[in-house]
Amino acid sequence: MRIKAQIPNLITLLNLLSGCFALIFAFHQDFKFAFFFVSLGIFFDFFDGFFARMFKVSSPLGLQLDSLADMVTSGVVPGVVMYQLMNHALGFPSFGWPTLLFPFLGFIITLGSCYRLANFNVDTRQTDSFIGLPTPANALFILSLPLILFDNQYEFITKALSNEYVLLAISLLSAYILNAEIPLFSLKVKNFSFAKNKLQIIFLSISVLLLVFFKILGIPLLILFYILLSVFTNKKKSI
Repeated sequence: MRIKAQIPNLITLLNLLSGCFALIFAFHQDFKFAFFFVSLGIFFDFFDGFFARMFKVSSPLGLQLDSLADMVTSGVVPGVVMYQLMNHALGFPSFGWPTLLFPFLGFIITLGSCYRLANFNVDTRQTDSFIGLPTPANALFILSLPLILFDNQYEFITKALSNEYVLLAISLLSAYILNAEIPLFSLKVKNFSFAKNKLQIIFLSISVLLLVFFKILGIPLLILFYILLSVFTNKKKSI
């Protein structure tokens, strides 16, 4: 039983380890591997709670470990990536104090993520759903930006993602949407019942189609779809 109780915590620590790897790659501007390891960390994050519920070993320790791991994988890494994007927009090397300090505004994402994760642990409304965009979804959005910047066929997208003020606006919007009072359905599958997970299955199916047809550009689209689908579902329930 004691070994069973540690399996979810081990999966959570694998999330943290993936975040550490992603952090190193983000520092070295290897955005593809940073994206891969953040995605891997989110994969582990998806299943730690699932196994905790399946083995009936959920604990306050597991909850805290989950948030601490997410803080690195889905909080610090996106901040570093945005810092690198802002540096790229300003040009290397950067000269002058205003120019040198500007990229650090990318860590607004990290601050917003930290507040969101801390609030999640004490907000009793978020046991079966989310209030505000979950940090993993936000991390995938931010990590997709450099991949889109360096591999897309649209000049207006390249220009937008090469503008430091557009990147600052994205960072501010990111911090806001993480903590906005917008109810969003949970993406975590709690059991194998299709009826109880119909919304999640529909979302995941459409997400796959978006990724197949739009590739990396599909990630921002599926995040937007997630928010809109949640808003639509909430309005339908209130009628």
